[in-house]
Order: sequence, then structure tokens, then C-alpha cells
Amino acid sequence: MKKFGIVALVLLALILPVFGNGTREEGIAYSTETPVKVLALKGPTSMGMVGLMEKSGQGPVEYNDYTFTLAGAVDEVTPKIVKGEVDIAALPANLASVLYNNTKGKMKVIAVNTLGVIYIVEAGNTIHSVADLKGKTIFASGKGATPEYGLNYVLRANGLEPGKDVNIEWKSEHEECVAAISTTENGIAMLPQPFVTTAMMKNPKIRIALDLTKEWEAKSKGSSMITGVVVARTDFIQNHKAALDKFLSQYADSVAFVNSDNDAAAKLIGSYNIFPEAVAKKALPYCNIVCITGTEMQEKLSGYLTELYKQNPKAVGGALPDDAFYYKK
Repeated sequence: MKKFGIVALVLLALILPVFGNGTREEGIAYSTETPVKVLALKGPTSMGMVGLMEKSGQGPVEYNDYTFTLAGAVDEVTPKIVKGEVDIAALPANLASVLYNNTKGKMKVIAVNTLGVIYIVEAGNTIHSVADLKGKTIFASGKGATPEYGLNYVLRANGLEPGKDVNIEWKSEHEECVAAISTTENGIAMLPQPFVTTAMMKNPKIRIALDLTKEWEAKSKGSSMITGVVVARTDFIQNHKAALDKFLSQYADSVAFVNSDNDAAAKLIGSYNIFPEAVAKKALPYCNIVCITGTEMQEKLSGYLTELYKQNPKAVGGALPDDAFYYKK
């Protein structure tokens, strides 16, 4: 009996690392759950996370013990990622480059999570191609920021010079743009999702004329217009690589859920007060929510940042990030 007991204890000791409080994956043993603090901006950049957020509310997800926080403004995100108060954050693409430069590489981009969400809309039916914008006036907000740079790229790539061939009347708020096109015959505006959907729900005369992401990709060589990315602190990546890779896999599953079941996703988006459920349901197909990693991520994002740099180096932190900026498994 004593001999049997000793053998049993030995077997149990061998089994516990695999089936007890941890698991084995690619030769790495987990003994406890890894705490992972995630911060995301309310908006398209956080919409793809709701599936994982819901799962995490029931406890650790495959040994990652998540704490999710939603922020209402970029100003809330920047200090937390810089001070190390969060491990992973979803934020605007150009801000990731700025933070990388300002912190001297203390964070890396791990995924593109939202392609462009900017559209040309009109209260009429005159715009069917970028060429149709020649001689027209576009009401827009976002001057001196990424919306302006994206519009400039698309116009110039199609042989139109902003301010010369196309008049751009800058407004301070999206609401002003909607008001302007609603009171202008065949009025045209540049608006982001899901504000486009909100405007269309209030004014049935407004329609989507052009998707600037598609127009960008039609003229670029592998790059894309990008709204948001996911970043992680470099020291977290180094100390918890297995947990990070698990997050990326789980996040990809969450994005797949959001894109495949808009009704269920919209309900969660509403419950987390990201956007009203009704708006989210109609806007989701136009929000370009993705989870792009590795080489494809670098190709699309580096091309986008290069264009921003050409127009305004400060938009990316004064310099284009080097290859170390892009995390690859």
C-alpha cells in the first residue's frame, strides 16, 4: 500500500502542472492565472472587444484574468499606458506611433483592430466616385488631424487638389456638418461611423456616397486607412508572452463573433454603453472591425503612418517608428 501511495503521489505531481491550476502550451507551463489589464476607448476601437469582455465577466479566460476598462477620451488612455497602469490598450493608430516615439519603445503595436470608419455622405445622389467631388464643397470636421490627412490622400491619389479642385469647409463638430448638408441642396459631408448611421437615422435623405477606406486601398500598395490599433507595454510582452499571444487569439475570436452576429454584438455594445444598441446594429457592417496581426499588420499600418508623416510629421510623433514597433509572434 505504501509503495502504491508513493507511485500515486508521483503521478499526481506530474499531472498537476498540466491539469491543475495551469496548462502546458508550446512547452510553457502556467501555474496561476495572469492578470491582464485592458483599456479601450469607447467607439469602434472597443466594439470588437465586447465578446471577450463578456466572457471575462464570468472569470479567467484560458488562464488570462482580465480587467477591462472603457475610457471616454484619449486623454484618459495616454497616461495610464505610459505609467504602466494598464498592460494592453486600444487607441488611435497615429497615437500609438506618438507614444512609441515619446516613450522610446516602451510599448508596441500588437494588432490593427479598426480600419477606416470615414465616409463621404450626401443629402442627394450626385457623388458616385471620387472624380465626382471635383468642383464640390465638402463639409468636414477634423482639420489638422487624421480625418484631414486621409481625405487629402484620397483626393490627391485621384488627381484632385484639396482647396483647389475640391472646396473643404471645416466645422468644429460632426453635428455642424450634418446641419450644413441638411440645409444645402445636394450637400456633401465627411463623417465617421457610427455618426454616419446616427445622421442617416435622423435624416433619411442622407446616404453613403463613398467609403474612404476602399478608396484609399484602391490607390495604395498594401496599406490601408486605419482608425485604431491595440498596443501592449513592452515589458508586459517580454514577461508574459504566452498570455499576450493567448489574448490575441481570444481577441480574434471576439472580432469574429462581433462581425458574424451583429444582433448579439449590438446588444453587448449597448449594455457596455459604448453606443446605443439600435445605432450599433446598423453601424457594425460599416465599422471595419478587424484583428490584423504580424506582417500584414505592419504592411498596412506602416503605409498609413508614412502618408501621415508626409503630411505632418508631428501626427506620428516626429518620426516613423522602426521595425521594433511591430510585434510579431
